[in-house]
Amino acid sequence: MTVPVFRFAPSPNGHLHLGHAYSALLNQQMAGETGGRLLLRMEDIDRERCTPELEATMQEDLRWLGFNWETPVRRQSEHFEVYRVSLDKLIHMDLVYPAFLSRNDIKHAVQKATAENRVWPHDPDGAALYPLSDRTLSPSERAKRMNAGRAFSWRLNMDRAMEHVSQTLFWNETGNTIQARPLDWGDVIIARKDMPTSYHLSVVIDDALQGITHVVRGKDLFHATSIHRLLQHILGLEPPIYHHHALILDQDGQKLSKSRKDTALRSLRLEGMTPQQIRERVGL
Repeated sequence: MTVPVFRFAPSPNGHLHLGHAYSALLNQQMAGETGGRLLLRMEDIDRERCTPELEATMQEDLRWLGFNWETPVRRQSEHFEVYRVSLDKLIHMDLVYPAFLSRNDIKHAVQKATAENRVWPHDPDGAALYPLSDRTLSPSERAKRMNAGRAFSWRLNMDRAMEHVSQTLFWNETGNTIQARPLDWGDVIIARKDMPTSYHLSVVIDDALQGITHVVRGKDLFHATSIHRLLQHILGLEPPIYHHHALILDQDGQKLSKSRKDTALRSLRLEGMTPQQIRERVGL
């Protein structure tokens, strides 16, 4: 019988807040109820914002909270070569392409379309979809720009990827079958020029390599699971069972931020709040 494996996977780019506490403790509770294992992963591919100091603070706060995990901790920044293998596979399959447009370029394209009374599509998170112009660049033009040092990202050609899959994808949401809708996201970033991965690519690879059977995370990542199911299918990775829990919101009903000190575990600790009070505050 397969032992369930859960994971809590924060990014060490700020201090943990009440929302992180809820997610970590819920993972621990569900692992305990199922006799499962519990892992901690640091999703630190952003080497500018993620620091060892912030990771150390996170681990200290988690221990104070009563969150216990298996060692060693997996750090994504130590496994770029693993992600590069999958990126090279996608490049070889001709499912990704170098995309050169900046955020300002995208913004101007949207403004132009709006001025012409054309509706520009947006992804489930509200961001404008990437223009399709870079898809049609000739190999020589792509090579010219890359050799000139132009900044670029590797983006998934979503239409070609869906043709490659040629079937409807689903995922298991704690007993419910959910149809994946990758096309809603357009040509998402898979990797960058100076970093051979992105959140979407590294998370599916890590979940597979670590044998994660249950992904318990916030509802804000529910729609992104469509991208993850697509990548899992293309790369031949076994999908886990998903559980997207409700978010802990602030007093204005907004999603918590790592920049908000009033909900940071570190600040609440200094105010004298106990781990048990944290559990009660988040409803566990």
